[in-house]
Amino acid sequence: MASQLSLLILMLFLFNLASIHVTGDQIMLEDGYMVSTVFDGYKLNINPYAVQLRSSDLVVLDSSHSVFYTLPFPISQDSVMVNRLSGEGKNGYTDGEPGLARFNKPKSFAVDLRGNVYVADQLNHVVRKISNSGVTSTIVGNYSQTGRQDGPGETATFSGDFEVLFVPQICALLISDHGNQLLRQIDLKPEDCAFGPQSVPGAVKFWVLGLALSCLLGIVIGIATRPYVIPRRQEGFRPLHLSKTWKHCLINLASLAQMSCYDIRNAFPSSSPYILLKETLKAECLIFHSCSRLIL
Repeated sequence: MASQLSLLILMLFLFNLASIHVTGDQIMLEDGYMVSTVFDGYKLNINPYAVQLRSSDLVVLDSSHSVFYTLPFPISQDSVMVNRLSGEGKNGYTDGEPGLARFNKPKSFAVDLRGNVYVADQLNHVVRKISNSGVTSTIVGNYSQTGRQDGPGETATFSGDFEVLFVPQICALLISDHGNQLLRQIDLKPEDCAFGPQSVPGAVKFWVLGLALSCLLGIVIGIATRPYVIPRRQEGFRPLHLSKTWKHCLINLASLAQMSCYDIRNAFPSSSPYILLKETLKAECLIFHSCSRLIL
């Protein structure tokens, strides 16, 4: 009887400890967030293991099939255009064209300012580069050997467990070599860190240049059209050729703006800097039109 009573007391004690532990935890749920599916890989037999933003598109890694894809950004849920960036769809180790290259289930990659993709191909013990055209090449590592040796090219060795990170401030890749418990650095070529058509900072530079050109264009148009506007107001009559003059100015403004922004539009058609530049040019046209009507 005493043993049964002791067992009952012990069970009650353990129950009280469990209840104290459960009631002691605090969960704070913050409102205002919503989850939605923007890409269903199951329908296309694509398993998105990792994703990185590359200016106007997304680079998606399907690690199980060893293939890299690109998706337009922002993603439209109505229709998603999926393009294969690199990978044959079979595990292995082959450099070359997008449809011929083979990877061995990579799980980490990074994107530089020009849109090149650097792959931590762990099971092949190498770091590889996918260019904008999709051509794959090996930059460092030794396929047949693991280790922790520093040095250039294939003399460097890695473990079978590492990740890669692009750091533009130092123009380098940082390698978290888990298997060797090391943090390592791969210095890149200067052209890999230069602003390119895929980079947002490069787009901002083009936007600033376009904005400066639009301001200069507005000054030139103001000086060129002043004789057609100011003297007529002083003489007390309305010039008959005002509408033709305004249309002529609009045509010149549109042509020059189109020439100035042609390369920008090709570089980043959906980026915020381009949209802001377009709206700025439109506003200048409206302001010039309004001012000319008030003067006359």
